Amino acid sequence: MKNNQKYVKQYFEPQGVSMDWTKRSAIDQPPIWCSVDLRDGNQALIIPMSLEEKLEFFKLLCRIGFKEIEIGFPAASETEYEFCRKLIEEDLIPDDVTIQVLTQSREHIIAKTFEALKGAKRAIVHLYNSTSVAQRQQVFKREKQEIIDIAVFGAKLCEEYRNKADGEIIFEYSPESFTGTEPEFAAEICNAVLDIWKPTADRKAIINLPVTVEHSMPHVYANQVEYMCKNLKNRENVIISLHPHNDRGCAVADSEMGLLAGGDRIEGTLFGNGERTGNVDVITLALNMYSQGIDPKLDFSDLPNVTAVYERVTRMKVSERQPYSGALVFAAFSGSHQDAIAKGMKYREEENISAWTVPYLPLDPADVGRVYEADVIRINSQSGKGGIGYILETQFKFVLPPKMREVFGYHIKNISDRAHKELSPQEVFDIFQRDFVNLEGKLRLVNTEYKAVNADMVCGNLKIDYNGKIYETQANGNGRLDCVSNAIRQVLGKEYVLESYVQHALEEKSSSKAASYVCILANGKAYWGAGVHSDIMTSSVYALLSAVNRMLTE
Repeated sequence: MKNNQKYVKQYFEPQGVSMDWTKRSAIDQPPIWCSVDLRDGNQALIIPMSLEEKLEFFKLLCRIGFKEIEIGFPAASETEYEFCRKLIEEDLIPDDVTIQVLTQSREHIIAKTFEALKGAKRAIVHLYNSTSVAQRQQVFKREKQEIIDIAVFGAKLCEEYRNKADGEIIFEYSPESFTGTEPEFAAEICNAVLDIWKPTADRKAIINLPVTVEHSMPHVYANQVEYMCKNLKNRENVIISLHPHNDRGCAVADSEMGLLAGGDRIEGTLFGNGERTGNVDVITLALNMYSQGIDPKLDFSDLPNVTAVYERVTRMKVSERQPYSGALVFAAFSGSHQDAIAKGMKYREEENISAWTVPYLPLDPADVGRVYEADVIRINSQSGKGGIGYILETQFKFVLPPKMREVFGYHIKNISDRAHKELSPQEVFDIFQRDFVNLEGKLRLVNTEYKAVNADMVCGNLKIDYNGKIYETQANGNGRLDCVSNAIRQVLGKEYVLESYVQHALEEKSSSKAASYVCILANGKAYWGAGVHSDIMTSSVYALLSAVNRMLTE
């Protein structure tokens, strides 16, 4: 990469801007949202959507809550025209939704556009022509006044057709390639269009400022927006719309800063689909606001379904790391992250806190239709005891003692590392049952009989199978668990210390099973086992046997 000097600045920094917008720290209300998925997004697909797919997507956008939807370029293809006619003729447009159509500033295209809109109750006609230095010099080879004449011609023609239309027609004008246009010229051409349309409080006009290609850092675009807001005629009757693309990966920042600088409206797509690197992702923008306590007026509470429909009809794939939407964006594999999330969730529950401040999760996954257990804590060789314990506790009701949680955590990490794969919650639980719960290995309890010697002593007659040989033995203890432990020592001829015993009910019911956890120490090492049974003492004996059998496998 030795040719960087051939790249020159293609944007213009406006003069006379105050940058007062930088004093605002957040967006305090949602913009007017306009989806351009069915036009801008559709034209960027390898295989454009069929009429049926566009209709399904249109209905999805309506359910999400978009009130303005650009449905296509009716003069561009028969499918685009037919789709517009189908929506109108079959009365498929909700009363509170306005369709938008795109047109170039050419007579036959404008005529076809208004023909497609016949019978529409309300529509936005979006007129555009390109204004940048590069387009003027290289593509059209025209001077500034000639470019203005193109826009004025289209604006006048649209006005003529509006006067003949049955429904309400709203106008939008875009100086395409705005970010490569001198700000003074952009204001001049937009004002020339506004002089013809004469917007009023009852019939406003939309001036759209597209980041057709990202040339600059986001603050430069915001300054361009501020300049236009201060230099447009009838600003109080003009809706400033932003249409950022993502060539530099800054479309979200362009949008947010542009709104701070005076923008009123956003044109974008779901998941940022669009030409080249795409449009601004409306989902990211909306959920950024939502995570700051602002209702975006768009409903993404079932984001997995939105993703599924999008992927099916567009044949595009949502990245696993796409903000808010990706399969892994809420996933924590790191042990320290898992531990912090698990503790944060528990803290919210214990303290009955409504505010969302859980570490590492800027948004509550449940608010967008994701599931904590399936989406948040993911288990692989990088995972820690906190996350693994969290899964056992929240999904399977096993609350392991901290030291056993650590032992089991390393056990799972080793298995995942050897298999070189992620383990599902069910696989984690299956491994726990297989390797720690009610183990019958070299040692097995065949039969037991207990009787109380006194208030503090139990005597047991036990039949124990050890390595296939049956041993009958008698032992005393300060309870059944101690009694069995003493009998096992006699049979094994080995010493160990019964270090820890913890138990809890698996469910809060009188008939629920109990889980017990036992740790024994032998030769300076700890061995943990778990037992499950409807009788709490039997579960503790099973846990002891599990711990001993784990010791005997080494």
